[in-house]
Amino acid sequence: MSTPAANASDHALLNIASNADFKTIADVIAAMQSIDALLPEHDGLKWFNKLYLMVTDDVNAKPPGGAWQSPAWLEHLDVVFAGFYFKALADSLGGRDIPSSWSALFEARFNADIDRIQFALAGMNAHINHDLALALLKTDVDLNVVPALDGPEHADFESVNQILNDLMPQVLTMLATDALGYLAQDTGKIGRILAYWNICRARDLAWEFADHLRDLRGIAYDAALDMQDAMTGALGRAILTQL
Repeated sequence: MSTPAANASDHALLNIASNADFKTIADVIAAMQSIDALLPEHDGLKWFNKLYLMVTDDVNAKPPGGAWQSPAWLEHLDVVFAGFYFKALADSLGGRDIPSSWSALFEARFNADIDRIQFALAGMNAHINHDLALALLKTDVDLNVVPALDGPEHADFESVNQILNDLMPQVLTMLATDALGYLAQDTGKIGRILAYWNICRARDLAWEFADHLRDLRGIAYDAALDMQDAMTGALGRAILTQL
């Protein structure tokens, strides 16, 4: 059950998510920083948003070799991708239908029995397994490009994978540390999550799923997306209840 404080923060949260009109990665980072400052520690959404913020900050600050091969494509992808998160959040807070992928996280936001690592992972599951393929397709349409596996866009995509692979152990350790700086006694959960959730593999599968969706139309497209959403939602609920 929501509290008056939760309702007040959700009103401000809805305002941020509903008015998201981003042009750059810096715009996305600023919105995530506003959300981070707004949400209390007992709100599970805070921990997904914090993880996403740290990842986006790192990607923005560390282009491989000092420069991306296709910077306009990558920035547009990052902005479009973030838009799916903000839309799902705004729709949830506005009482509209949202994908099963996202409802797993949003319905459990204030469950005190769930660790913040689980909240963070459930959000990444929804965002990557459901949203990333759609963001790739929209970016390709917006920029009139179909990336090839040996092209600069895919090279940048894989470079982001390496950045994320290097960052995830540090981020998960942060999420397992309490406000006083002590690691939770069950630090084995970090290892289980790293074994259970491979962010790079999930991103590679999203690229493949985007290629699959690109060739589909009508009922076949809708059926593939519905099946992916159902599986992602089921995985999100497993993350929140079983790890």
